[in-house]
Amino acid sequence: MGQSLVKNYVHIVFSTKCRQPLIYPPYEDELHSYLGGICKSMDCQPIKIGGYTDHVHMLCRLSQKIALMKLLEEVKSHSSKWMKTKDRSLSNFYWQNGYGAFSVNPAEADVVIAYIANQHAHHSKKNFQDEYREYLNYYDVDYDERYVWD
Repeated sequence: MGQSLVKNYVHIVFSTKCRQPLIYPPYEDELHSYLGGICKSMDCQPIKIGGYTDHVHMLCRLSQKIALMKLLEEVKSHSSKWMKTKDRSLSNFYWQNGYGAFSVNPAEADVVIAYIANQHAHHSKKNFQDEYREYLNYYDVDYDERYVWD
């Protein structure tokens, strides 16, 4: 085959360190745009980015040139530094060490886009930890509860 043709949609989820509610409303949209800019700079097309006060959801097309781990390393390190510049109260802003990444069928991307867009309403009923456990169970991910949270 002469060409490398790739279309990998990935739903990425990660939380603030210890799930602290540090994504304040005045900075939320700007943070999501900033995350999208980092994705674009790494040739990973952002589709939808959203979240809540203590976590982020990103749906993007993973570049064939970038390892998922490298994308997350760049996204988390640059955005954490950027958040610290927004407000004195964010001087201790950090992301959790880990993340969740789940493949998405491109034909079902609209479902994930709607889910990400509806995070504020969704989290009026369910906290991040319960939501994340549901994802891990839905995708049949083996995990040890002792090591999921930091």
